[in-house]
Amino acid sequence: FERGPDVSFANCGLPYYLGGEIAERAKLLVVKPELLRQRFRLDVRTLSSIEAIDRTQKTVRVREIATGREYDERYDKLILATGAAPFKPELPGIGLEGVFTLRNLEDTDRIKAKLDSGVTHAVLMGGGFIGLELAENMVRLGIKTTLVEKNEQLLMPFDKEMTAPLVAELARRGVRVVFGESAERFEAKGSSLEVVLSSGERLPCELAILGIGVRPENHLAVAAGLAVGARGGVKVDSQMRTAGPDIYAVGDMIEVTDTVTGDLTQVPLAGPANRQGRIAADNIAGRESSYRGTQGTAILGFFGITLAVTGCNERTLRRANRPFQKAYIHPMNHAGYYPGAEGMSLKLLFA
Repeated sequence: FERGPDVSFANCGLPYYLGGEIAERAKLLVVKPELLRQRFRLDVRTLSSIEAIDRTQKTVRVREIATGREYDERYDKLILATGAAPFKPELPGIGLEGVFTLRNLEDTDRIKAKLDSGVTHAVLMGGGFIGLELAENMVRLGIKTTLVEKNEQLLMPFDKEMTAPLVAELARRGVRVVFGESAERFEAKGSSLEVVLSSGERLPCELAILGIGVRPENHLAVAAGLAVGARGGVKVDSQMRTAGPDIYAVGDMIEVTDTVTGDLTQVPLAGPANRQGRIAADNIAGRESSYRGTQGTAILGFFGITLAVTGCNERTLRRANRPFQKAYIHPMNHAGYYPGAEGMSLKLLFA
């Protein structure tokens, strides 16, 4: 069951389609329902929203979005993979035309239509991976761009000094970065907008996109009485089983164990979600399989600069009271005598 029209699309490609780097929208569709039906004989039902879970009867309540018809479908095993939704704070004016979040192809189509109507200035709220990928593609389109980040650094999974080359490249590309600020409200100004920051500064624009984090889409699980953690992630064991008999959960909606600290956390990344889905399927099919935790490996490209991180940063280790040492090295990316070698910086935290 899928609430939207698409079952599998390239989430990570959405900013690059907006910027024209990916020219064809169809390229974003990884797998279409027809292929799943033909190759795997799956009963794929798109535009079908699951409204409730009845654990006693082992049924789900399905609503067909096109018709409004509702019916119950029985399950032997149930996998929840509802993901995480962009965080959208209740700010004045957040529902105005021109204010967007980016999660799926429908969001992408709305933003693309806005871009095609003529945008000269964009404001991006949040200096995480999506915000920076959008910044690159706004620059590619020739749009004056301001990036607003409430923390004092970009890309919070990194240590601050490792993001310095990115800050310099943003400035070189004409992107203004505002640290230590957040949006207080959005105001309509004719056909345009103003983003009013916590300092009172007003940023005029035609397009504002929020990329300030995600929250687990857990309402089904909570309504069904499944256990969730302090930040809303559904609790599962190493076989991806929830507290409910025959109910599994995977992906951005669940809590995972940090492989370094052993703490419970949430890491909304595609790689872990993919693996968790396969592990849940293995266990349902009688093949014992376990998830061993998440390292949080992530990679970002920005105009030829590549930043990558895995494991914990200094801030996380200090919070966990884990002693550590650190080392920096600045080698070439391959042997210096071979043409094309470029410098890189590596930071290692170790115990």
